[in-house]
Amino acid sequence: MIKRFKNRSTPKDERVKKLIEGIIQFHETRRQGYEETFSKLALGQKPDALFIACSDSRMAVNVFASTDPGDLFVVRNVGNLVPPHGQPGGTGTAAALDFAVDILKVKDIIVCGHSDCGAMHAHAKGHETLPEGSLKAWLNMGATDTAKGLEVNEASRRNVLAQLEHLKSYPSVEKAMRERDLGLHGLWFDIRQLEVLYHDGATRAWVVLDEKDGSRILQQLKR
Repeated sequence: MIKRFKNRSTPKDERVKKLIEGIIQFHETRRQGYEETFSKLALGQKPDALFIACSDSRMAVNVFASTDPGDLFVVRNVGNLVPPHGQPGGTGTAAALDFAVDILKVKDIIVCGHSDCGAMHAHAKGHETLPEGSLKAWLNMGATDTAKGLEVNEASRRNVLAQLEHLKSYPSVEKAMRERDLGLHGLWFDIRQLEVLYHDGATRAWVVLDEKDGSRILQQLKR
């Protein structure tokens, strides 16, 4: 059995050992179970949804969403932001968005925030507290919902809703919503509680996706 390194204070030459050991372990013990799946994916991708999430290392989308390879086209950045259409500094996210909508024809777009978000800590304190640089410029461009003074998790949830509005400013999204019923959805991951919340547009409330409320949301989405 390959040993895992848990101590983060490791010498420089050992810092990537956990990653490399994991790749070796996948090659030796798990690869065979994925061969059929990836032989099909090698022919092309057809993801169900575009999933826009934060770069935070704790955002384990494939764990809490129980997704398989090929299910999601994923964009990750600091603060799960979607800069409004036309922002020069947002072209990376914009390119992925247009590719997912126009080329891959995803049926849904999901913006997912999370608790204890570092970007939202800065957002809630006020952008003026940040030094000049890329992070400040990024937040000024994309995190436009009023958040100064808010509790960080409330700021994070409001930020998800702001990004959903930003999505509507993209011509590709507006067209797909109008012509083929592209869906926009907000999720929020509570890391400590291991719960995922969904923003219910009908009630304008965040609800836990458990068996009761999750089943109700599924019924709404079928209409």
